[in-house]
Amino acid sequence: MDGADRDPSIVRAMIQRRKVIIGTLGVAAVATAAGCTASGKSGDSSTAWVEPVANTEPPAAPVRLAVTPATGAKDVSPASPIVVKAEEGTLKSVTVTAGKTKVSGSIQSDGTWKSDDELAYGKSYKVVATAADSKGVDSEHTSTFSTVKPANVAKVTFQANAMTTLKAGKAYGVGQPVIIAFSRAVNKAAAEKAIEIETSPSVDGKFYWRDDQTVHWRPKKYWAAGTTIKVAVKAFGVKLGKTVYGAKDTSINFKIGRELIAISDNRTHMTKVYIDGKLVRTMRSSLGKGGWTTGAQGQKINYWTSGGPHVVLTKERTHSMSSASYGVTDPNDPNFYAPKDIEYCARISYGGEFLHAAPWNGSLGRANLSHGCINLSTADAKWVYENFLLGDIVDVKNSPRDLEIWNGIGDWTVSFDKYGA
Repeated sequence: MDGADRDPSIVRAMIQRRKVIIGTLGVAAVATAAGCTASGKSGDSSTAWVEPVANTEPPAAPVRLAVTPATGAKDVSPASPIVVKAEEGTLKSVTVTAGKTKVSGSIQSDGTWKSDDELAYGKSYKVVATAADSKGVDSEHTSTFSTVKPANVAKVTFQANAMTTLKAGKAYGVGQPVIIAFSRAVNKAAAEKAIEIETSPSVDGKFYWRDDQTVHWRPKKYWAAGTTIKVAVKAFGVKLGKTVYGAKDTSINFKIGRELIAISDNRTHMTKVYIDGKLVRTMRSSLGKGGWTTGAQGQKINYWTSGGPHVVLTKERTHSMSSASYGVTDPNDPNFYAPKDIEYCARISYGGEFLHAAPWNGSLGRANLSHGCINLSTADAKWVYENFLLGDIVDVKNSPRDLEIWNGIGDWTVSFDKYGA
């Protein structure tokens, strides 16, 4: 049946039903759309949409550490400390090792870490540092470096002179220079830079190199009585020559006792001793007889006591003396004499000049008859032996021959402006 034959009432009913269905669908659509913008009520199964909020808090800055020596560094001086600094973040701990050996250190007041121990030559070091970023998150950082491995190292000894070492804390005479001996030849400028000399009262001084291993230092004038002297050679890790480094840092301190100066006059044959400027003893003497001879090796030997300020080098209760000690070995030579133990000897030159007892010499105070020593009576020689210190001055006057700077401690025979030049 087509639409033309439909009952009008039936048609109206169908139209009304269609409107209801369409209206119901429209309400549902509105309800669904409303669910996207309105919060749901209790029991409502729909979910409300919340707009995301942007995170405005900045991310933690990455930790940055500065390590000295720098990672990968080679030939580092072992005297250089290890320093770790946090440029970004907070340093918490540092561990430094060389194989099984651990290097101690501590965090300083400024937040940096610094090693306390000396390093060693020819070692590889690993630095492991832990630091926290601004969020408190820890991270670990590793750095490595290696120290120099020298071909040779130079050790240091402090000498009173070439025949004896300097004794720490001991008193010496006013003529005692500072003497530092290196076990190997060194660069003089580098060595002098490593030497620190502190005196009280303070004085200026100069270096004199006896050779490329031995250096002296003296003030302009004799030391003042009671002066204290501290010497430090900070040579560890220091390049002292092409292939030479300092073995270790070394220091010593000594002091100057009372001022004792002996004046021995070649013309008057007298030796006068002054302590702190006061004459305390006058001793009849006999100095070198003068003249020359030829030694067994063709060397020229003179018999003058050399002139100028000498320094006491050693003291010996007895010392064996013979002409062979300075080159006269022919028994037919009138200057020959056999070995003999001499009493109360105070050496004042490497060449064999002494103040000593000479009871056989009947010309004390009247004539010069010795082979170059200063002959004294046994009583006077004993007094010298008991009262003189190493470093005391024995100044020989009116001799035609001068003491060479290298023959003992001839440092005071040279004016200060020429000393070390």
